[in-house]
Amino acid sequence: MFTRQLRSNLIKSVNMSRFSSTITPVQTATAPPPAASYSQAIKVNGFIYVSGQIPYTPQNKPLPGNPTIEEQAEQVIQNVSNILEASNSSLKHIVKANIFLTDMKNQFAAFNSVYGKYFNEHKPARSCVAVKELPLGVDLEMEVVAIEKSENKL
Repeated sequence: MFTRQLRSNLIKSVNMSRFSSTITPVQTATAPPPAASYSQAIKVNGFIYVSGQIPYTPQNKPLPGNPTIEEQAEQVIQNVSNILEASNSSLKHIVKANIFLTDMKNQFAAFNSVYGKYFNEHKPARSCVAVKELPLGVDLEMEVVAIEKSENKL
């Protein structure tokens, strides 16, 4: 009985140690602040999970006028880059990108032309999907997972 209880406690201890990582929120003034109850990014175990970024300026303003999807893509990628830099990472350290567009037929090629400027040598895994609508009526959102910079990585 005692042995079984000891083994059970040991197994729980070993299993729980996998989940004792430090979770660190990332906040930078060089990207739009969160619009709700979430962080710009979260760092854990050498990974950075960047929340969906929309084409808003660091001052939390939409792009002026009627911006093209290319202009929106530039702003979104700059926001992601700024958050990654504040997280000890960079665009070259992205391992997965998720892209959301409101009109795949009319936006994908234009978005992809901008995306390709930043990801031509380093090509992270990527998904790009059409959605009915996005927050604040924007046409584009991008979220990424990256790793922290290290001398022996990228």
